[in-house]
Amino acid sequence: MNRSTRTSALLAGILLTSLARAGVDRVEVLERRPFAEGQAFGAAGTYEKIRGLAHFSLDPKAAANAAIVDLAKAPRDARGRVLFTSEFVLLRPVSAAPGTLLYDVNNRGGIAILGQLNGKSPANNDPTTAADTGDGFLMRQGFSLLFSAWTWDVAPQAQGMRPLVFKPPVAQGVRGRVANEIIVDAPTEITSYAGMRGLTYEPVRADDPRAVLTERERPEAPRRLIARSRWQFQPAAEAGGPGRIRLQGGFQPGRLYELSYEARDPYVAGAGLAGIRDLLSWFRTHEFEGTAAPRQVMIFGISQSARVIGRMLHDGLNVDEQGRLAFDAAFLQVPGAGGSAGFNSRFAQPTRHPSMLQEQDYPADDFPFSAATTRDPVSGRRASTLDRARDAAGRLPKLMLLNTSTEYWNRGASLVGTTPDGKQDLDPPDNVRLYGLMGAQHYVGRSRTRTPFTHCVSTTDHYLPMRALLVALRRWSDEGTPPPANAVPRLDQASLGTVAAYRAAFPAGLVLQPPESNLREPRLDHGPRFERQGIADRVPPRRGAAFETRVPLPDADGNDMGGVRLLELTVPLGTHTGWNQRSPETGFGWATSRFDGSFLPFARNEEERAAAKDPRPSLAARYAGREDFERQLRNAATRQIAAGFLLEKDLERAVGRNLGLYDRLQGLTPGDASCRYLFAD
Repeated sequence: MNRSTRTSALLAGILLTSLARAGVDRVEVLERRPFAEGQAFGAAGTYEKIRGLAHFSLDPKAAANAAIVDLAKAPRDARGRVLFTSEFVLLRPVSAAPGTLLYDVNNRGGIAILGQLNGKSPANNDPTTAADTGDGFLMRQGFSLLFSAWTWDVAPQAQGMRPLVFKPPVAQGVRGRVANEIIVDAPTEITSYAGMRGLTYEPVRADDPRAVLTERERPEAPRRLIARSRWQFQPAAEAGGPGRIRLQGGFQPGRLYELSYEARDPYVAGAGLAGIRDLLSWFRTHEFEGTAAPRQVMIFGISQSARVIGRMLHDGLNVDEQGRLAFDAAFLQVPGAGGSAGFNSRFAQPTRHPSMLQEQDYPADDFPFSAATTRDPVSGRRASTLDRARDAAGRLPKLMLLNTSTEYWNRGASLVGTTPDGKQDLDPPDNVRLYGLMGAQHYVGRSRTRTPFTHCVSTTDHYLPMRALLVALRRWSDEGTPPPANAVPRLDQASLGTVAAYRAAFPAGLVLQPPESNLREPRLDHGPRFERQGIADRVPPRRGAAFETRVPLPDADGNDMGGVRLLELTVPLGTHTGWNQRSPETGFGWATSRFDGSFLPFARNEEERAAAKDPRPSLAARYAGREDFERQLRNAATRQIAAGFLLEKDLERAVGRNLGLYDRLQGLTPGDASCRYLFAD
């Protein structure tokens, strides 16, 4: 077991299995070594790390692969199967009995789960040391953690952050038009046209006269053509990387640019989703390096990677070629309403997704949005996100979908719990739980500056409820113990409504004032082949009526009602919102941030409140002092533990974090409008 990296690399090439319709042909073990310097994690004991390479083969004729766009156009081997590979990393207990395998879907090439659920685990795509485990939460829980690569468009990372390598099949000889949207925060002559921290397709011809660059002020505004003579594609060697363009006179803030051109040889993006499916299916049915198959398999995704899980379910790519579920349960964190489009289409660029400001024309979100069957009043279609997700016996995995307030403003999250016209609440099927983490933003904030936004970011910590709910999901899947009931803002409880209703109820006179709108994505017509074949014939698409999205309504303090009210809202120190607006100097002052909420503290006492004309009661009016604030915090945390949204072992961390902010607020210099006090060092 205690073999060196050099010695374990000699295991490369070991053939573990080769089945005619296995999905995974074979697995190479490239490295096997003790993990975290042999540190023991409670009852789970010590862990080991195994790095390997999975070799996949897909049968284009198999019904389970019918949804994979362009799979039939990729090269095949002598068996008629399409081949590709992916690196993987497995962290598992050395001596524990088979338990739960938890797969973390990479987010833009990065391992995400350790940084969010394991405390202050540093960003690292090659976790090796004890420091990489943070507080070791997932290890103490005994999870075996599996990571692999699934997408082609991950840009090169900084040193030490090399992503796992994925080599997808290519639809050779296929050509088509692609579009890329561009914004800049400051004037520049050269910029990238790739997606966020991603790559894009290069043009067939750099001097293509039919390539088009346009500009407009808002997503819905008419496009204005920029003369072809004013701009040029930049060779990678000159531009410092692929996907760059030069514009005479420069790109300017406040303008939304769109570049479209002909590309060729698209990657078969859906093969990455099938690779996740087949790797999980393989691990759940095979002994691996002396250890029996796990008792159950779970999958976890955050943001983009949660939407990957949603797309897998939508396309039935959670069911393998033998008709078996690849995973028993799924944890989808902050996907918004995404997951029913993108990731599996011709020329898909997974790093792109819609926001208030940009990429609304990219096929990332589309009907159906809900696990409950609904009807789109415009198209007349009736569907759910789980129509294809059942195995041969009709079984479905257990699912948890968690969204923060920010997804209600910026990613259409209300649509997972309402009809597409926004008029009625929906109850999900029994295998699904929906949770809204109120007052939280897309990720736990760390910024001590406003730039490029107008307000300080939200200080809420929703990672602690995530820990409790992940444990509850495992218990639900493994033992049948029901998790907490659905908890989202609802129309029938007057905790969900229109932006107009939100603005009317929000405290007046604050420097923090709501935006005019949330994201209301349009229905997109990409042409007649897109829905069934994933091929866009209209680039850009034709925009139709918007889906009706709703937002959580505020209480008298401006804090969201309904859903799971975090400690920061139950015993508040200020107003936490799911929105934050861009600074006017970026040119898009009307737009909200993709990921960030806002925080505005209460005045410390009634004199400061009166001077600021703040309608919200001061801290002194709410709490008799620090001891009273701590007492209320502990009582609220105890109630959260009883409700299943906080683990008892996390109580002190939750209380301490909020007490620290209370102390920093009390130490502020009067009139200090900076954000430096928000987070402890």
